[in-house]
Amino acid sequence: MKQFRIILSMAIAVFSLTAVNAQSAKAKTDSITTDTVVYQCPMKCEGSKTYDRAGKCPKCGMNLKALTKPAVAALYQCPMKCEGDKTYDKAGKCPKCNMNLTKVETRKNATEHTGHNHN
Repeated sequence: MKQFRIILSMAIAVFSLTAVNAQSAKAKTDSITTDTVVYQCPMKCEGSKTYDRAGKCPKCGMNLKALTKPAVAALYQCPMKCEGDKTYDKAGKCPKCNMNLTKVETRKNATEHTGHNHN
């Protein structure tokens, strides 16, 4: 009976550790997925406008389609953040407040360490 308890407690410990590892692996893949996917209306009602979350197109009501983020050299954003963190591929004017869009640093550029030395 004592051996059965030991084996049972070891089995529970192994299953618990496996479950914890599976949850942490899922969290890692979720963060990667959200950084590389954008959503866009399949009818392109709003041109090339993209969204960070799944949902429905505000113009036609269709479900937004998941796309991989395009590699963009520069992104532009309204300095007043009228549309939150919405970015555009080209310089121009904000559709809400008509201010000039400003260039923002992309994540790729933010993580690069070129141009300086870690000595």
